[in-house]
Amino acid sequence: MQTLYLLVPIAPLIGAIIAGLFGRYIGTTWSHRITISLVFVSLIASCIIFWDVLEGNVFNGAVYTWLVMGDTSLEIGFLIDQLSATMMVIVSLVSLMVHIYTIGYMHGDPGYQRFFSYISLFTFSMMMLVMSNNFLQLFFGWEAVGLVSYLLIGFWYTRPTAIYANLKAFLVNRVGDFGFLLGIALVLMYFGSLDYATVFENAPDMAKETIELIPGSSWLLMTVICILLFIGAMGKSAQFPLHVWLPDSMEGPTPISALIHAATMVTAGIFMVARMSPLFELSDVALSTILVVGGITTFFMALVAVVQNDIKRVVAFSTLSQLGYMTVALGASAYSAAIFHLMTHAFFKAVLFLGAGSVIIAMHHEQNMEKMGGLKKYMPITYWTMFIAALASAGVPGFSGFFSKDAIIEAVGHANNPMIGFAYFCVLATVFVTALYTFRLLFMTFHGQPRMDEHTKSHLHESPWVVTLPLVILAIPTVGAGWFIGPMVFGEYFSNAIYVSPEHDAIVKLGAEFTGVVGMMMHALATPPFWLSIAGIFTAWFLYIAKPDIPGKIKETFKPIYVILDKKYYIDELYSWLFAGGTRKLGTFFWKFGDIKLIDGLIVNGSAKMVGWFATVVKRVQTGYIYHYAFTMIVGIFAILTLWLY
Repeated sequence: MQTLYLLVPIAPLIGAIIAGLFGRYIGTTWSHRITISLVFVSLIASCIIFWDVLEGNVFNGAVYTWLVMGDTSLEIGFLIDQLSATMMVIVSLVSLMVHIYTIGYMHGDPGYQRFFSYISLFTFSMMMLVMSNNFLQLFFGWEAVGLVSYLLIGFWYTRPTAIYANLKAFLVNRVGDFGFLLGIALVLMYFGSLDYATVFENAPDMAKETIELIPGSSWLLMTVICILLFIGAMGKSAQFPLHVWLPDSMEGPTPISALIHAATMVTAGIFMVARMSPLFELSDVALSTILVVGGITTFFMALVAVVQNDIKRVVAFSTLSQLGYMTVALGASAYSAAIFHLMTHAFFKAVLFLGAGSVIIAMHHEQNMEKMGGLKKYMPITYWTMFIAALASAGVPGFSGFFSKDAIIEAVGHANNPMIGFAYFCVLATVFVTALYTFRLLFMTFHGQPRMDEHTKSHLHESPWVVTLPLVILAIPTVGAGWFIGPMVFGEYFSNAIYVSPEHDAIVKLGAEFTGVVGMMMHALATPPFWLSIAGIFTAWFLYIAKPDIPGKIKETFKPIYVILDKKYYIDELYSWLFAGGTRKLGTFFWKFGDIKLIDGLIVNGSAKMVGWFATVVKRVQTGYIYHYAFTMIVGIFAILTLWLY
């Protein structure tokens, strides 16, 4: 079985190397055949491992020792349990669908082989992250997905907007990764090990340990470690205020939007916090911080999605909001619900992104929904798969998103953490907003009168099978994945992989009320989330189908609010002025004062002038007359005698 463990990450790595180094020799066809085949091998191996884990076989061990520092050993190792096995199947399945989809979407692109190399390398990096059994390998996978995302977002490097977007993603993630690295450093400093098992075993003994960040101000060590680790999660999982990179990353090709924003990079932070549950359960301050950050991201990013007209940006802000749901669940200690929503979200969000890409192909790369409409009769497969994903995203009973989202809302309602009231309001209110923006996208794109030009309209047709097949395949778990909520959320499925302290018993309370998936759907009919979802769908229908002239009037009436949402709360402008502009001004100051005046002016030129001045003074006594030298000697003797006598 250990051979299969190695095969899961190594197979896509081999595909990335072949397509990247030898793609020009083997051609486009063999590049995608090899990479897709090897990702398929990774999926099959992941499924076999998943089945083996279900039978009770887990693994935690080192594969390779990199170096030894005193008593500390830095290793490459795997932790294969229910949490990692679930992530392996999700990542490999979505990655395989994206690989197949890419054949149609990137057809004819001059960087075709390079793109397949990148997405295979991305898959390898994510696998190394989720399979790790120590902080060193976790950090390797963490940084690797960040690096490859930089390459993918800026794939079309001739576009200035793409270069700006990938640089923005890279820099924002560096902010989060700095905190993440500090957290890992504190773990090594106080625990003397980077191995998960060792750290988790000794964590309760360190629960009362304090650390002085500022002299005279003591903090619990576990609080500091957890907050620093969560700062890393805020960057990777695009949580407020480190969320600004994700909407701009839409500049990359659509397949990577589905790969990065559905099942891989943005879920790395959620996975990491769930994996570190034995640490986070020891700090109520850290959990409360997570609740607040998640609540803000959930609600306020959903509001921004309502005013977006770019079809990919609507889905991007939807991703931000859904990640906020997962983060709130983590803060409420409902880790199993967070991972379950991660799984269902991976499927329905992949369908939405890939469906958006299918629409973009048909529209000749037009992304403005105001120039679409009436596409349902031209693209029935794309429409119906996106319709299913929209129902799941809106939380309609029976679809996967309903089960996971309702579990989070109910768990938050049963939790007793500080700040739980604020988080509950955010997740509940966002149900209405989510249904509104999701069906706004669907109605503006596929219903109503066509609003495109005649040339585009005359060439409209369904996308090729390599585009629609992944949509159909992913639509299946979009419907059915939620029906596994019983064992995964309320059962013992994650009992060996996730730790929840007895006082954080929201999931236990919720599980006691669980009467099966049918009972859950029936119960939902009498709860606020269901009616908020229905109200959101009806509002979208009324505004964009029944009375399509009303949105324009609302926009004019509430223009200040619209502008704030359209400008994304001016956070980008603030960062541009404060950090980018401030850094430039600081650099200009160091250049003009430090370089020109201090180094060049004072040290370099000043020392030369000093030598010149000293030489000018000295040369005055070098006259060549003996009596001048005798006089200088007499003065010197008097000075020495004076110092000697006094």
